[in-house]
Amino acid sequence: MFGLTSRRRFLHATAAGGTLAGLGDLEFLTRLPAVSAAETASDGHGVPLRPEIEPLVRLLEDTPRERLLEEVAQRIKGGTTYKEVLAALLLAGVRNIQPRPQVGFKFHAVLVVNSAHLASISSPEEHRWLPIFWALDHFKGSQAQDVREGDWMMQPVDEAALPTPEKAKNEFIAAMNAWDEAKADAAVAALARSATKEELFELFCRFGSRDFRSIGHKAIDVANSWRTLGEIGWQHAEPVLRSLAYALLQHEGGSPAQDDRPADRPGRENIARSKKFRDDWQTGKVDEVAAAELLAMLHSGSAAEVCEAVIELINRGVAPQSVWDALLVGAGELLVRQPGIVGLHAVTTSNALRYAFEASASDETRRLLLLQNAAFLPMFREAMQGRGSVADTNLSTLEPAPLSGNESPEAEILAEVSRDPMTAARKMLSYSSEHPDPKPLFDAARLLVFLKGNDAHDYKFSSAVLEDYAHVSPKWRERYLAAGAFNLVGSGGRDNTLVQRTRSALGA
Repeated sequence: MFGLTSRRRFLHATAAGGTLAGLGDLEFLTRLPAVSAAETASDGHGVPLRPEIEPLVRLLEDTPRERLLEEVAQRIKGGTTYKEVLAALLLAGVRNIQPRPQVGFKFHAVLVVNSAHLASISSPEEHRWLPIFWALDHFKGSQAQDVREGDWMMQPVDEAALPTPEKAKNEFIAAMNAWDEAKADAAVAALARSATKEELFELFCRFGSRDFRSIGHKAIDVANSWRTLGEIGWQHAEPVLRSLAYALLQHEGGSPAQDDRPADRPGRENIARSKKFRDDWQTGKVDEVAAAELLAMLHSGSAAEVCEAVIELINRGVAPQSVWDALLVGAGELLVRQPGIVGLHAVTTSNALRYAFEASASDETRRLLLLQNAAFLPMFREAMQGRGSVADTNLSTLEPAPLSGNESPEAEILAEVSRDPMTAARKMLSYSSEHPDPKPLFDAARLLVFLKGNDAHDYKFSSAVLEDYAHVSPKWRERYLAAGAFNLVGSGGRDNTLVQRTRSALGA
């Protein structure tokens, strides 16, 4: 959406006033082949699965953490491409990291691959290896944790148990509804070999959004897996989809098929609710007042009340865009009301469900995704209440704070993120009104993630917020961005070791 700036102009802008100065000389990145926009763009087929992909995956699996960046740098200088490294990174994760006991924790080595890729392709060309090198190192940490927890590894599929292509879809649906891991594994392997990616996407969208477990990571896994497969090629799908099906069947206690549990109830109720939509519901008028009504409902309403409010708005002619405006801003508002892990995942889960909604070609699936996001936000709010007080902050009434003008506005805001997120949020409101093109702020925020980020959530959150900014209507866009101040990486944080390790790997 926004054009690239040169490295010289970018560093000059972000270092203005000295606040972002000293972030490090990135000249050493020129020792790696540049990652062009053409190379990162999807060609509709993805990179072919070359004979070398298995050795590259094994290199990631077997190389000690303290040597991996050096080994990968040597392969890149020898001709290994960005997409080959991306493919090996995802495949190493799904083969080595168990998405249990929760779809999260160590499994972020898989969940973060797409977020690192989004950060990479959205950055100036010469910075694009930094997120991938960070994700490589993160994989090794997760792999070590998995070893400590039992050293799980995905085993070969039971070929004798595979259903025929004609039966695979129905058997997969039955196994997922029964929460039967063995039958689901066999069925999804058969589907990966016979079904279209579009058909599989609709199935996984529904199962990824059906229950509120692992604070939204199931929906995130679906979106991120699909998006990465779209880059690396569908020929890699089978192990990825096997991992995904296994992740979506995570639960506690006996089979949820036998019980009416809070995590499952909205999904079951929304199947019936989705039939109440007017026939032409995907049309309608963008209505700022309607979005404000729904945002107010999200502040305290129950999952059932919010879902019924969505149906009422849609049936009176409001466009789905206005519903999404309220849901995305409402997710951000939860983070403002209680900064932390739950509010953060309200934002990243909404990003995943919004992506799935737009990528789906099924009217039925889209209805369910919209309603499930509406149901999940009150459930996130309830989860937050178990972690402490939830403030009564309302993003729609947040007042802007003036920028001092003593340094570049990007530097001032990102320094404030480290000191006082609320003030940073209010300054972002002023920035948005004065700077219609937010690219300089986005570039500076991403660079801080590369240089100071230490957690998968730094990548997941920043990629979600900076992407969804473009999917919120102009009336609400500045409010949504302001919420990002509560979890973006500020310039006052300590530098991580990535840049120095990458510099050393390249022999600089």
